[in-house]
Amino acid sequence: MRLSFFAALREKLYVMADLSTNFLGIKSPNPYWLASAPPTDKKINVLRAFEAGWGGVVWKTLGSQVKNVSSRYSAVNFNGTRVMGFNNIELISDRPLEINLKEIRECLKEFPDRAMVVSLMADNDKKSWHELIKKVEDTGAHGLELNFGCPHGMTERGMGAAVGQDPEIARMVVEWVMEVATIPVITKLTPNVHSVVPTGKAVVEAGTNALSLINTIQSVTGIDLDTFVPNPYVAGKSVFGGYCGPAVKPIALKFLATIAKNDITKKVPVSGIGGISTWKDAAEFMLLGSTSVQVCTAAMKHGFRIIEDLCEGLNNWMDEKGFATIYDFIGKSVPTLTHWEDLDINYHHIAKIDQDKCIHCGLCYIACEDTSHQAINLEYGKPYNKYTIKDEECVGCNLCQLMCPVSGCITMEEHRVAPEYINWKEWQARGLPLNDH
Repeated sequence: MRLSFFAALREKLYVMADLSTNFLGIKSPNPYWLASAPPTDKKINVLRAFEAGWGGVVWKTLGSQVKNVSSRYSAVNFNGTRVMGFNNIELISDRPLEINLKEIRECLKEFPDRAMVVSLMADNDKKSWHELIKKVEDTGAHGLELNFGCPHGMTERGMGAAVGQDPEIARMVVEWVMEVATIPVITKLTPNVHSVVPTGKAVVEAGTNALSLINTIQSVTGIDLDTFVPNPYVAGKSVFGGYCGPAVKPIALKFLATIAKNDITKKVPVSGIGGISTWKDAAEFMLLGSTSVQVCTAAMKHGFRIIEDLCEGLNNWMDEKGFATIYDFIGKSVPTLTHWEDLDINYHHIAKIDQDKCIHCGLCYIACEDTSHQAINLEYGKPYNKYTIKDEECVGCNLCQLMCPVSGCITMEEHRVAPEYINWKEWQARGLPLNDH
């Protein structure tokens, strides 16, 4: 792995946490895999990624050859940040299957220590799946990822998300696959459903060895106000695309958590996908149960060298927390997720403003006064106004803290209404008043 000077020096001076993973016997030096997408479409890209230090790749989806359109991408920018959300209408690999297979073999020969998983989307019959699997296994690939998530182009052909949206069809295809597969099979789930649990359970029952989620979310990222055509533009027309990037991370974490809370992660490992841009994002996915994480948009935006920051940041955090391996914290946050009805009603927060850090911008006051609980005092003054919390009015909603541009200026202090824990169900059962603790 190519390391920055300071990372290399630190590695010599300290015993660093072990980032290596073993995902169903698929070993990689770190948990970061490039997701099935344009960055994993050909040998030159994959070799560059491996040289930079990526732990593995999921080769861009193979199947019957397709023809892509132009243009293919669009994005959502927000508050000066480019590509907060990324959208594409690209299909599976449009390169000849034999060329892809040849290049997979060559990459494996040069980097045998990296995870090589190949994404697949065969035609809708058992024979096609069996033939494609055998050809890919002949390359020496370490695993297969079944693409049940592509939300555009392939769905019209009864493939991609059209499979993932129907648990019984997904079950049938996985059963076909497991008849011939001799290497680990990962099933990639679509988020374009009310819940990923039914399909997740169905494919696990059918024998899949692992899951990955989420695939992209159907979207329209925006409309050109001159041409009136949504983006991306293709000869005056457009279609729904697949949305990814930092904007989808909260949705991905929710779907991952629902899989974990339904004990599916106790049966099979999960590879987490969706808006992972920093080592903190990766840690959050692993805390909710993923063993490896897949990255795409961040690599497209920053290049393959981003892997250095991803590894060093995760290493430093693990050292700080005393985690020797990633398995020490995988799933650690899952038990803290509960149902709303089980939350402690007697637990309360009150905001506090640090006057030494306050820059007197008034954003907290505007937010609270106009849209929340009118719990902040405004004292007009010269040369600046002063803002303080009305403790008796503050409901601890966090809005002021979220709006404040100064880190640590507004804190939320614990003030229990009563020492005992009581949830909503118990509150109702006792017939306690709703407006008085």
